[in-house]
Amino acid sequence: MKYKVAFVCVHNSCRSQMAEGWAKQLGSEIFEVYSAGTEEYPQVKPLAVEVMEEAGIDMSEHHPKLLTDIPSELDILITMGCNVVCPHVPNKHKEDWGLDDPSGGPIEDFRLTRDLIKVKVEELIQRVKTGEIKL
Repeated sequence: MKYKVAFVCVHNSCRSQMAEGWAKQLGSEIFEVYSAGTEEYPQVKPLAVEVMEEAGIDMSEHHPKLLTDIPSELDILITMGCNVVCPHVPNKHKEDWGLDDPSGGPIEDFRLTRDLIKVKVEELIQRVKTGEIKL
């Protein structure tokens, strides 16, 4: 059985997209992965796509999605630290990762965010596998 996990932010243009990319690569055996935003946005940030490409993850076909584009019930809901109140999405486990948005900053900020998200995704996978997160 795969657990439905979604990474949610305001625009679904950077952090939540990176988390989706990492979770699909690192957790595909246990996760069905989604990402979404609470507001429309025209495209994924080009620097987010570039730094993920550096890490071997192709996000060139990714596009921002809204909460209405993902399942209405989730096992795990991760907000990225957007200071936004998400509309209620039924879930069994929710947490906020409190990540700063690198948008508008230099590519180094995007790389730091990418690497931090990778660690957090790896930790999430471990917590699910060990049963620390009860689903």
